[in-house]
Amino acid sequence: MTRVDYESALTGVLEVARTHAEHVDREAMFPVKSVAALRTSGLMGMFVPREYGGLGDDLHAYIHIASRLAAACLSTAAVWTMHAFQVDGLTRFSGERLRERVLPAIAKGDIYIASVTTEAVKGADLFRAEAPLLSDDDEASFERSAPVVTGGRHADAFLITLRATPEAQPHEVSLVYAERNELRISEQGEWDPLGMRGTESVGLKISGSVPADQVVGQPGRFEDIARESMIPLAHVGWSACWLGAARGAFSDLLRWLRSPTRRGGPDIHSDLVRERIGRIRVELDLVSAYLTRLCDELTAARAEGRSWSDIHTRIRVNTLKLSASELTFKAADSMVQLAGMGGGYSKLAPIKLERHFRDLRSARLNHSNDRMWPATGALALLDPKVTLL
Repeated sequence: MTRVDYESALTGVLEVARTHAEHVDREAMFPVKSVAALRTSGLMGMFVPREYGGLGDDLHAYIHIASRLAAACLSTAAVWTMHAFQVDGLTRFSGERLRERVLPAIAKGDIYIASVTTEAVKGADLFRAEAPLLSDDDEASFERSAPVVTGGRHADAFLITLRATPEAQPHEVSLVYAERNELRISEQGEWDPLGMRGTESVGLKISGSVPADQVVGQPGRFEDIARESMIPLAHVGWSACWLGAARGAFSDLLRWLRSPTRRGGPDIHSDLVRERIGRIRVELDLVSAYLTRLCDELTAARAEGRSWSDIHTRIRVNTLKLSASELTFKAADSMVQLAGMGGGYSKLAPIKLERHFRDLRSARLNHSNDRMWPATGALALLDPKVTLL
């Protein structure tokens, strides 16, 4: 699929996402119609190699699509982004037999993959698992509970982290691919959050058995998959989503402020108002510039066969996530303040800043910044030369 082709496909998806965004948010329901449109668009094949019918490895296409989707419906964008980086991990680390069976179906939109990495005991720590994998030469079986599974009610398949064996240490984690028809699934808890309501991130209890070749990568070495694929692409994708939502909100705000028929609201000839507008623009430009530059670097590293797990790349990926999550929410907060009670704070306002504000508040909680700041500081201590992007 060329740039022209995916732009055309994206246009149709955006129309569906915009139409249903408010209903999805109000009812805290999965964006079923938007995902159905994504399935038929070919865009679910992001990171599926072209020989299997996918879009291929194009980080700039990835952030462009995520950003555009998020301006229409951030929940839809997050669901698509999480699916996409699961696909990249599967593409790069699964065996040939599994790739040949699964990747063409993903490219056709027949398989939507959800991620199962959380556990009640260890929270969102990717590099630990408590529930063990029981395996022999032919089969791998497990029983697993996860308090948060985005889109879990609707996924066709799951990538699940498990302790490599009953005797393995918690940090010896394996990744398993399992399709819904191979599993027994029951729901746990309810879903009624402040923002990102359409992600429908319910808790699940999952058990089942899969063929042994559905263990992805080396047993006990999930960290390799996470460092070389899923973590960088997660933070790049989420940052593109947050930027896209904030940019879309800012565009709507500027159109409203410039409208000759607008009644009430701030005086755009005021220096104070113009300063606030300028600050919002600068914050979004800074996130955009860092996101684009990091994608350039990651793309070059992959093309040259260089690792994504070196200290400098890990610092930069963390820096992107931290800055994007904080600056985009700060921008949304400033937009609500600027538009005022009637223009931005109310659900009945002419521009939907209130939904963007609630959605972007989740950005700092999604892989918590409270954990990422000290981790980034620890990495920075290993780079006394201060090698900047």
